[in-house]
This record gives sequence, C-alpha cells and structure tokens, in this order.
Amino acid sequence: MPVVKRVRTMNRHPVIDLISINCYSATPKYLQIANSILSAIREGAIEKDETLPSINELSYGCDISRDTAEKGYKYLKKIGILDAIPGKNYFIKSTVYHPQPNILLLANKLNAHKKIIYDSLVASLEDTVFIDFYVYNNDYNYFKTLLQNNSQNYTHYVVIPHFTEGSERIHEFLNSVIPSDRLIVVDKPIQGIKGEYGAVCQNFKSDIFKAMEEALGVLSKYQKVKIIFPEDAHHPKEILAGLSAFCDKYSFDFEIISSLAEEVIDKHTVYISITESDLISLVEKAIASPFKVGEDVGVISYNETPLKKVILNGITTVSTDFQMMGRKAAQLIQNNTKEHIDVPFYLTLRASL
Repeated sequence: MPVVKRVRTMNRHPVIDLISINCYSATPKYLQIANSILSAIREGAIEKDETLPSINELSYGCDISRDTAEKGYKYLKKIGILDAIPGKNYFIKSTVYHPQPNILLLANKLNAHKKIIYDSLVASLEDTVFIDFYVYNNDYNYFKTLLQNNSQNYTHYVVIPHFTEGSERIHEFLNSVIPSDRLIVVDKPIQGIKGEYGAVCQNFKSDIFKAMEEALGVLSKYQKVKIIFPEDAHHPKEILAGLSAFCDKYSFDFEIISSLAEEVIDKHTVYISITESDLISLVEKAIASPFKVGEDVGVISYNETPLKKVILNGITTVSTDFQMMGRKAAQLIQNNTKEHIDVPFYLTLRASL
C-alpha cells in the first residue's frame, strides 16, 4: 500500500491537515503540496483571502525540506492562486484556477528519436507543466502496469505504442483505464479507441510507398528490394505491407530477411534497414562485397540522424519529422483539441542509392 504522510496534530496551522504527501508517487512533493491546496480550494475547505502556514510551519508540519515547501508555494503563486505581503504569510489571492497540464508520457524505448519527441514536447509547453516520463521497453505487460498504477493521476496521457508482442487488444485496455479525452497517441495509430482523442502519427504503409515512388528515378537500376526486419522487431508491420504494394506495382522482386548474419550481398539489390544495429552490419557487408554502393547495391535507412549524412558518402534515409511530432502533441494539450494529425514523411536521397 502507498505510504501517505500526514502531519502531526499539535500546534499547527489547520491548512496543514488538508495536505497529503504520497512518498511513492512519481509526482514531486512540491506539486503534491500544490495539488492538495488546489483540491481544498475546489472543495471549499480553503477560501479566498485565507492565510496559509508559513514556509517553516509547512516544512515542519509536512516533514519536508524548506526548499520543497517554498517551491510548492512559488508554483501556486506563479499560477495566480497565492500572493504574499512582505513580512507576512502567504494568502489565497484567487480561487479561480485553470488546471495546468499534468502529463504522463509512455515511450517504448529511449533512443535519439524518442528524445527528439520528448525535447520538442517539453520545449513547446510552458515551464509550469509537469511531465512524468516512463520507458516500458516494448513490454506490453509493463506498459499495462504503469498505466494501471497511474490511471487517475494525470490530465493527459501521451502514449507511443510500439510493442514486441501481446498488444493485439491494446484498444480494449486503454478504453478501460483512460478517459479518451485525456489520451494522445503519438507515432503509431491505435485502432478501436472509443470516444474522441488526440493523435499525432505516421501512416507507415502509405509513407514508405510514397517515399519509394519518389525515388523511382534512381531505383530503376535495381531489380530487387530487401528489407531487414528482425523477427522480434517492434516496428509496425504496415511498413512491410507498404513495401510489398510498391514492389508489386512497379515490378521489383521483394524479400523480407530477419537477419544479415547469413546474407550475401546481391547485385542490383536495394537493402532497407530499420534498425541502427542492422545498418552497421549492412554497411560492413556492403564495403566488403565486390559491388559499389550507389551503383550495384543500394542502401536505405529508416530515421534520419546526423551521421547518415557522412557514412558511405551519405546514406539515403526515409524519416518522419519527430520534432514536429512532439510540437503537435504539445499543441493538442495546450488547445485541448482531439485532432488526428498525420506527420510528414521525407525521403532524403544521398549517394548510397
């Protein structure tokens, strides 16, 4: 059971009785203080112009540091609830409160692209917004545990839903634990969510199809397309569907390989890597082969990174705009809208193709 600290009852300001601190909560203690006071205001237990305990009283009574107590008051002052008269205690300036977003962000893994989404989201929001960031490592059961333990604590739930296995009924789980108006799905769409919710996603099938069409001019010198798609990959299967549709339409042979370990580089073949580790192996094999990259063999990599501009004199990439993804998610939170936004997908042609 969560341990909730309640303060001692002797010689303390009555407002302290209204403050609860959960030692196991991911929410910082200063925000728990602020949220307790805001809840008391909403319930009528604290009224306008009422004096609050001093910072020292709050620190002692709640068994927290003085800095934490002061930070809680500063937060409430910043959002217009508290004020202070020099030499006197804080008091309730206003009982009119427009809640600041309190966000739970669940990402499947921590990599450069998820960091771009996070940084863009944070940079686009006001500095009074609080974000809890958890990584569930593509593990659906851990993802469920995180949400079940935090299903009532946040104004918004930002979910990046990529799982290794077991997520076929994710829509039913989300429908059962999160009100749809608090949900924002990022990167990969989820079908079957009831009610209105926000989404900022890629369209994996049509994105790869259109990117390959854009590259048709240089692809004409190749005969086959091979994608390295590990069996335990969490990447959307829609990528394979889009590539298959492209190859059918434009008469390319198409093959899915799960590993490069036994692969012998084929002439007149374009290789597509969706993971960074496979890209390294692919580059090594291509360099060791008798074929020239960009003429006899083509290389395409998912997701743009700075190094891909220089490896092999430049690796062709297909990539969404992760910075825009974070920015648009922030806009949905700020505007409290339930739009579904498709994020642009780009082909960047370089010497490897």
